[in-house]
Amino acid sequence: MKLLKNVLMGMWMYWDLIHIHRNKVNIHKYRAQGNFEAERKEISIGESTWGKNLIRKVGVTVHAEGQENIPEGAVVFVANHQSYADIAVLTSVIDFKQFGFIAKENLRKLPAFGEWIYDVRSVFIKREDPRASLRAIEKGIEYLGQGFSMGIFPEGTRSKGPKMGEFKRGSLRLATKPGIPVVPITISGTYKLFEEKGYASPAEVNVYIHPAIETKDMDKKEASELAERVAKIIKEKLAELQG
Repeated sequence: MKLLKNVLMGMWMYWDLIHIHRNKVNIHKYRAQGNFEAERKEISIGESTWGKNLIRKVGVTVHAEGQENIPEGAVVFVANHQSYADIAVLTSVIDFKQFGFIAKENLRKLPAFGEWIYDVRSVFIKREDPRASLRAIEKGIEYLGQGFSMGIFPEGTRSKGPKMGEFKRGSLRLATKPGIPVVPITISGTYKLFEEKGYASPAEVNVYIHPAIETKDMDKKEASELAERVAKIIKEKLAELQG
């Protein structure tokens, strides 16, 4: 039963990627034209369609608050990371703004999904290679300068449960160096979708989007302490949501 449910989940994920093929075609077209505004819109439509379809099939109920806190223009979304499902949940909730991810290099190798992650302006990072990681951050900063938003999970890996891991120091350089607003996001309950039982399961999930933090005029001390500040915001809300 466990294997069957996981196979079914994989089939749904890839079927939904096929379903947004037209969005992918348009993304490539607008990118070739240098039409970033049209590309962002097409990515947003494709991401939210994929995310909403996937969580609906799994039986996920998402309670989301704070979408009004997301400002116009490029932002860096910063969230805790409980599950493989976090990306699908976030794209279903933030259905009016494009955002790529700082993603692990091994995701690039996944058939179809790796290509899609790249298409939405994500950046793949090799954690064991400091120079490659630095180049990846610079690429993310380049995307932000072009108006594309980014998402990052500063824990670096899934917590696979309700407890939040530590945020990596310097992980928010992606936002502080170009002076891009940071939008903290608290995710609660996504580990119940897969990690808790080892197979796809229906669950209730809470997503809280906090007010944006401006980084444009931060001094070095404020910038160096930003990861800790954002972690505190997310962690306190996580404790509240978990009761």
